[in-house]
Amino acid sequence: MNIILHEPEIPANTGNIGRTCMATGSSLHLIEPLGFRLSEKELRRAGMDYWQDISVSTYLNFADFKEKNPRAKIWMATTKARYVYTDVTYSADDFIMFGKESAGIPEEILLDYKETCIRIPMLPKTRSLNLANSVAVVVYEALRQGGFAEMKLVGDLRKLSW
Repeated sequence: MNIILHEPEIPANTGNIGRTCMATGSSLHLIEPLGFRLSEKELRRAGMDYWQDISVSTYLNFADFKEKNPRAKIWMATTKARYVYTDVTYSADDFIMFGKESAGIPEEILLDYKETCIRIPMLPKTRSLNLANSVAVVVYEALRQGGFAEMKLVGDLRKLSW
């Protein structure tokens, strides 16, 4: 899987998302401008000691991303979507894009992706979920659909046995 963050603003969110990418074998794509530097302590702290092992690509803007990934199938996670994230079928090489914490994905971009916009259901009074939580919810659904290929599915109990 591929996770795209469009203009992320909070380093701790991006660090947590990086950790999720490490746990799931996903690549992280960051579209500038970023609200932080990739060297920030909060980013590394949230990503723990995994940050150096995460596949991270950066792009100047969304046009730069599209130019470098011309055949990318992009799912746009947005509160404005008509499809629920569990109602679509993901492929292992798909991209799932999330917008910045304060504003989401710009509507100018969403207009070109109406058929691949997805949403996480929430109660009406809720504006949005935390960005890192949203990424985890959607990426794990995509991986579930693929049977959690190559992932460890059984825990190791050292003192107890089932």
